[in-house]
Amino acid sequence: MLPRTSFPSAYRAAPTLCRRCLLRSMTARGQQSRFISTSWLEKQDEAKRKWEERAKLIEEGKIQHIWDTFKDRGYVKDLAGTEDQIKELMVQKRIGAYVGIDPTAPSLHVGHLLPLMPLFWMYINGYRAVTLVGGATARVGDPTDRLQSRVPMKKTDMTMNITKIHYQLKRIWLNVEAQATRFGYEKEPRIWNRAILNNSQWYASLSFIEVVSRLFKGMRLGPMLSRETVKRKMEKGDGMSLDEFVYPLMQAWDWWHMFRKMGVRMQIGGSDQYGNIISGIESIKYLRDTEPDPDQKLSDDLSNTPIGFTVPLLTDSSGAKFGKSSGNAVWLDQFMTSTFDLYGYFMRRPDADVENLLKLFTFLPLEEVSEIMEHHNQDPSKRHAQYALAYEVVGLIHGLEEAATVQDQHKGLFSKGGATEVSSYPTGGPPTANMASAFRVDIKLPESLVLGKSITRILYAAGLADSVTDANRLTQHQGAYVGGAPGQPAATNRGISTGELTFTPIKNWFPQDTRNFLVDGKLLILRRGKHFVRVVEVVSDAEWEASGMMYFGEPGTGRVRLLRDALMTGAKEGEGHDLSALSSPEARRDFLDRAEALYSDEAGRFKGLPSEAFMVKKTRARQILEQSFRVFARSGNQSAQAKTAAIDEVLERAARNLDGHVENYMAEKKRQEKKKIRTSRPADEKSAVRWV
Repeated sequence: MLPRTSFPSAYRAAPTLCRRCLLRSMTARGQQSRFISTSWLEKQDEAKRKWEERAKLIEEGKIQHIWDTFKDRGYVKDLAGTEDQIKELMVQKRIGAYVGIDPTAPSLHVGHLLPLMPLFWMYINGYRAVTLVGGATARVGDPTDRLQSRVPMKKTDMTMNITKIHYQLKRIWLNVEAQATRFGYEKEPRIWNRAILNNSQWYASLSFIEVVSRLFKGMRLGPMLSRETVKRKMEKGDGMSLDEFVYPLMQAWDWWHMFRKMGVRMQIGGSDQYGNIISGIESIKYLRDTEPDPDQKLSDDLSNTPIGFTVPLLTDSSGAKFGKSSGNAVWLDQFMTSTFDLYGYFMRRPDADVENLLKLFTFLPLEEVSEIMEHHNQDPSKRHAQYALAYEVVGLIHGLEEAATVQDQHKGLFSKGGATEVSSYPTGGPPTANMASAFRVDIKLPESLVLGKSITRILYAAGLADSVTDANRLTQHQGAYVGGAPGQPAATNRGISTGELTFTPIKNWFPQDTRNFLVDGKLLILRRGKHFVRVVEVVSDAEWEASGMMYFGEPGTGRVRLLRDALMTGAKEGEGHDLSALSSPEARRDFLDRAEALYSDEAGRFKGLPSEAFMVKKTRARQILEQSFRVFARSGNQSAQAKTAAIDEVLERAARNLDGHVENYMAEKKRQEKKKIRTSRPADEKSAVRWV
């Protein structure tokens, strides 16, 4: 035992403590210390000075107040607070604003984009912007404008939705920054501030009694029962459950958390959120004025006043609300609504609506919008304004490169063109966020792989690694992540909690430890880099086999092996299927000769089709097969990439040849049939009908 040391009680510990315990106590306090650099303070002082200069220019009328921009573009419907309060507060300080989204579907839709647009405008003008994913509140469900209660979501569905929406928002935010640069807004590092939050982050550690004692205690039932949503659901719907009744208070607590921690003074919502915003303002004022801790108490002046507003309701041509509950949602996920269809949706907007939509959904200056409409009105049939609108919206959601591509497809006889899906993590160039939007998030893999193979093989099968070797390198350098509890080892990891989305680096654990990361024993979330995510659904081996699908590295599905099997099928009877029998040069030469003949023999599938349709250069076919058989010649095996690339090249060439020959063959066949019919008709019919 170490000698005991006495020290003053000012250390908030017992009067006597051994040196080991003292050192532990001092070390724990040191780890929790946070330091602020002088450069950060200088940056904040500079930001404050710039903001004061900007406020002066606004007061002098030299630059437009952002609130006037909102009004000119049509973003403002209902106010929570006075217009003078809002304008003054937005000039005084860089307030924060937020938009909340409950993950009740696997994607955002166009209706979500409308309240997000003023938030984007605030961000590129220097305000703090927060998008909040309601991982906790989605477990209740907003009852606003609903007569029937929401069906409770499964944990797997909620996890899938949260994952998809989170990364969808990340990509859109990056596109917002690209749009800001495009239109001349210069980003100020460490001043422009945005965040994607999940309210499960604070609800997971929040004491229920704290909410009851702090918030519920100050709320009265009379005003809450008088809300239109409550009355309609109780009188015409299936009644109001208690969790639905307190949903506005849960939303209010979210706002209060961001209000005091991040300076979020404004909430922006859809037109149906006005009641929730008003309830939130009343709750925040009560929590602010009854703060028991004097060190955290906020004044009740304008700088600490909550405000909010709603945007207009987005409807289609029939007047119906756009949304997933209405069944007519236009999704922002290209696997639910393709970029071609999204572009086409805005191309079909009526001339009477397109100017308003250009103001609402684009960053185009109003002067440019006027020029577009003037050009459009000269010849509305050319739909110049619709082209501009569709291009800007697709560019905001999926990137300008994809917008240009889909615009060319629409102008080229409305052909959808080829699929743009990215099947695996790109290695030939930078893995951009917009490229990740074409990377399907949800996939299926068999149980025998997920629960019986190494995590490196799972990464390769999920398309997140170029090979098992590449996956091993990733795990060694902690370049890939799995959804689970951070900081816990694989053998005892408790996985993702309901409503949360947390990751931990992947390490080479035992195959049986993968089970600890499954959500409800069914979903495995994997990630490489910032944006490439796979949510793997584990299916039974029987279901996988019945699906006919294959994954990367699946046993027996390699290109070389499939090619060998196909060639062995055409081998002479009696020679067997043992490739080791091809060890002699004479046997290999004979096998290659028959392999080349196999290409032309395939012509039997199309009677009358010339054999050239299936021919490839014999030298190239021989080269591929020789590469695959070099292992028998003891000259060393070739890399899988070299062999598969060579095989793909030949197969693509054969496919092109086949398409051309089949097309020519069918055209010639039709001409022959037409000629035969013409020559066999009676003379009187020939004179009565003109044949072309």
